[in-house]
Amino acid sequence: MSKNILIIAGDAVEALEIYYPYYRCLEAGYTVTIAAPSAKKLQTVLHDFVDGVDTYIERPAYGLEAHAAFEDVVPKQFDGLIIPGGRAPEYIRLNEYVPAIVRHFFEENKPVAAVCHAAQIFATIPEVLEGRELTAYIACKPEVQVAGGTYINANLHTDGNLVSGHAWPDLPGLMREFILKLED
Repeated sequence: MSKNILIIAGDAVEALEIYYPYYRCLEAGYTVTIAAPSAKKLQTVLHDFVDGVDTYIERPAYGLEAHAAFEDVVPKQFDGLIIPGGRAPEYIRLNEYVPAIVRHFFEENKPVAAVCHAAQIFATIPEVLEGRELTAYIACKPEVQVAGGTYINANLHTDGNLVSGHAWPDLPGLMREFILKLED
């Protein structure tokens, strides 16, 4: 039976962190829905490191269609959740529907993959992180700790249903572990 996967995103989502999981899930035969504040073409961004710059830089990347608006998402229809990073998590976490969507996957113990800045979303629903371990982009360490989680300084970490990755170079391991959990 095909699995239904939900990816939550918004404008300024990191291109690799949404495209890689999206296509990997399609390749596995899953049905994938990308949800955003509204169903529209999202503007992705590319984050990279440049010699002499102390943090990452951002450039515009590809457009990608969001299939559904958050308000139309029925979480119980999905078997797993993917939360890509970039700058999207910092503002989609403020959407009134996002906390309930994400909380559902933790309450039902469904697989969740979170990479890079995805951890910012958990700051709005700290109950899902309390007593849990995860990795994220190092700049998100304070959000993880404030939400009651333990930040793990690793490229990939799994704690129960939550598979977390530090950044886009960790996507192969993140998706391997996420798919293993889906097929478990």
